[in-house]
Amino acid sequence: MTDDGPQRLTIGQLARRTGLTVRTIRYWSDEGVLYPVARSDGGYRLYDAESVARLELIRTLRELGLGLDDVRHVLAGERDIASVAAAHVRALDARMRTLRLNRAVLSTVAKRNSTTEEMALMNRLARLSAAERKQIIDDFMEETSGGLDAADPDIRNRMRVMVPDLPDDPSSAQVDAWVELAELMRDAGFRAHMRRMIEFNSADRGPDVAPGSSLWFMSRLVQLASEALERGVAPASDEADEVLRGLLGDADRAEVLHRLEDGANNDVARFRDLVSLVRGLEPTRRPDEEFTWVLAALRARLAG
Repeated sequence: MTDDGPQRLTIGQLARRTGLTVRTIRYWSDEGVLYPVARSDGGYRLYDAESVARLELIRTLRELGLGLDDVRHVLAGERDIASVAAAHVRALDARMRTLRLNRAVLSTVAKRNSTTEEMALMNRLARLSAAERKQIIDDFMEETSGGLDAADPDIRNRMRVMVPDLPDDPSSAQVDAWVELAELMRDAGFRAHMRRMIEFNSADRGPDVAPGSSLWFMSRLVQLASEALERGVAPASDEADEVLRGLLGDADRAEVLHRLEDGANNDVARFRDLVSLVRGLEPTRRPDEEFTWVLAALRARLAG
């Protein structure tokens, strides 16, 4: 059929009206998503106003990332656009997660000036499956607290609950924090240190000690030290000795100092910060001044 009447548009006119290139329109026609309504006497493709609307829809679907097969099915009524859009949302989510993982790994590599081997390790950690990530957490918990049933149950439960998995839709900062946290949980030295801290707690707990008493003690320590700092109490003063007596009673000062020094570890503090970051929270304030004051007061008593 030949029809070059005034209602027909050449491919060039269609391109000018839609802002698309002739090459793109010709390609979509060749792929069967846009059909000419007629041919000119010279055999050129001709389109009408409905073609303009169809072409706008095709462009929209393509800009949203749909492939030509999906576009063809939607235009033919073989698939509804909602189901196609939902499928592409899932695909985009997966792609965005991959991009965030890539960005986090590269960002960490840049910050640490990592070697090729370190970069490969970080990449593997970032791409672990949920089951593999859970295994790292389970192994960490078993090696640090397994068999220490006498330890304060509130501490063991708090550790298990506090160690987070990577969220389903993590930010780059969360991926970065998870990679570092996973490295720390896999570190033999850090595991041994955490084990030793829980063994300390387990060693002197009698059957009548209430759960949560260890956490209460640390909270009380920070509170009393904070109050002493506000009053300007010098660690070597008699008033500082009274503060320690109110906190520790007749406990062995040297043993308490040893345990607090062991707990005042940079890796332990970093572990807590990373847990907060993976959870999407700001790290809590570290009571560094309070611990420094208590350690100084204990050392002053022992030195005297």
